[in-house]
Amino acid sequence: MATHLDLEEQEQLDALKHFWNQWGNLITWGLIAVLAALASFNGWQYWQRRQAAQAAVLYDEISRSAEAGELERLQRALADMKDKFGSTTYAAQSGLLAAKTLYEKDKAAEAKAALTWVAEQAPMDALQAVARLRLASIQTGEKAYDEALKTLSASVPEQFAALVADRRGDVLLLQDKRAEAAVEFGRAYQGLSADSGDYRRLVGIKLNALGIDPEAAGTRAAADGAKS
Repeated sequence: MATHLDLEEQEQLDALKHFWNQWGNLITWGLIAVLAALASFNGWQYWQRRQAAQAAVLYDEISRSAEAGELERLQRALADMKDKFGSTTYAAQSGLLAAKTLYEKDKAAEAKAALTWVAEQAPMDALQAVARLRLASIQTGEKAYDEALKTLSASVPEQFAALVADRRGDVLLLQDKRAEAAVEFGRAYQGLSADSGDYRRLVGIKLNALGIDPEAAGTRAAADGAKS
């Protein structure tokens, strides 16, 4: 009986050796690859957390500089943020904050540069859209209407479409392109929900000023959107 068990164990051992000789290297390298990937992922997560923590510290510096109105310090900190942590959300938020402060301090060119960077480099489409809306507002104030329309021509997330349409309408109206402005206001009115409150009513007032019923304009805009 013992001999029989010994023979059976030997056969199992031989089978295991054969299997390992055939597949051992593949299994070993596969395991190494999995462990390496896991280590890389953990390392990447650590790096991400470290980047975020360092970016947060620099964002605080930018925020304090903006609050104090220290423009040179603000611009230096923003340059560091863009250079070291340009791919983070903190960098985009820093650009928006810096642009607001710079514009309020009559540094329009620097503000536009900061907004342009956010519009092109922000890791989130929503932040890019916010930057474009603010940049277009500055360009409109400078009567650079064609530049503003170009800024507003980029695709944006759906939740920003109505805001962009309203802003385009403003620019077109300033160019005395009333018919085109009415189309954009109609799109904005249609895109804004009823709970948008005063904003939707404001767009309706713009349409009324052009002699257009807001509800009719919104319906027409919806129909045009369905055709396209």
